[in-house]
Amino acid sequence: MTKPTPIAVVTTVQGPTKSIHSLLETLRPAGCPLLIFGDEKGPVEYEAPGTELFTLKRQMGLPFKLAGLLSTGHYARKNLGYLVAMERGATCIYETDDDNAPLPNWTWRDQRLSARKVPRTGWINAYRSFSDEHIWPRGFPLNLCHISLTHNSISKDVFPVDSPIQQGLANGSPDVDALWRLMMDKTIAFREAPSLYLPKGAWCPFNSQSTWWFPAAYALMYLPSNCSFRMTDIWRSFVAQRCLWELGTGVTFHGPEVVQARNHHDLMRNFEEEISGYLQNTQIAQWLDEVALKSGSEAIPENMLKCYELLIERGVFPAKELDLVRAWLEDVKVLQEA
Repeated sequence: MTKPTPIAVVTTVQGPTKSIHSLLETLRPAGCPLLIFGDEKGPVEYEAPGTELFTLKRQMGLPFKLAGLLSTGHYARKNLGYLVAMERGATCIYETDDDNAPLPNWTWRDQRLSARKVPRTGWINAYRSFSDEHIWPRGFPLNLCHISLTHNSISKDVFPVDSPIQQGLANGSPDVDALWRLMMDKTIAFREAPSLYLPKGAWCPFNSQSTWWFPAAYALMYLPSNCSFRMTDIWRSFVAQRCLWELGTGVTFHGPEVVQARNHHDLMRNFEEEISGYLQNTQIAQWLDEVALKSGSEAIPENMLKCYELLIERGVFPAKELDLVRAWLEDVKVLQEA
């Protein structure tokens, strides 16, 4: 078996970017490999030492049930990258995108850390604890953007926490929704501040652009396929947060650790792909908040299935999503028992 190590995962359709080369320079001292997962549009080769390319053809040959079920042309092909990382014994999986470069203060994370704690439950705009700008993360309910947490309402005191999912913020062009970009787009520099921990009952969407996952939460990495590219990681984040509460833990947000030189996006198309979230995110969190789940790590598969069954019943996903969730959970079980 490969020596246990952190493993990084990116999905892309293009060759190595300047951000990728910067990331590789940061990963290299720890011997952390970067797995590149392509799609129909490419790439067919990837000349960057420290990377390993999984073309679409190579992905189809992977020994996972999910490999033959995933659609092409969708960000959710990144799921196969997570499974390969688990198969290789990753001690931590760091996922990012090819337009995010580490800042000088980028550092390796640990599941146990010290962080500020959010003083209340409900929706929490984590961005506002690192910025005075009127800004919110992609997936945050639009009707709540004006009443959320600010950095002045959080104690500066830090406490030890256990957090198997951690989200780093991005300077430059951070992860926001298309509405914010269309109306208020500007370069952002987040404030450096102690990390922010969201306990049970506190909601904030997190993304897949500079995100740390530790083994206790690996099963929660699943990206749904039967939804838009702009919602897959956001709706994953809601299911993951709800399941984390049954482990007695929550998500942590770190201050800026990468800078994003954003790839070209059609903002009106992004807006169109986010409409389902604008209309449903508040309701999705409420439904998940109310569902009865079981406590303990052994209940994660059952809890995930229950969450997705609920969201299928409520019309968020079509019924065929459940086949992929089950295949994912079967693959993860095999890897965890190996």
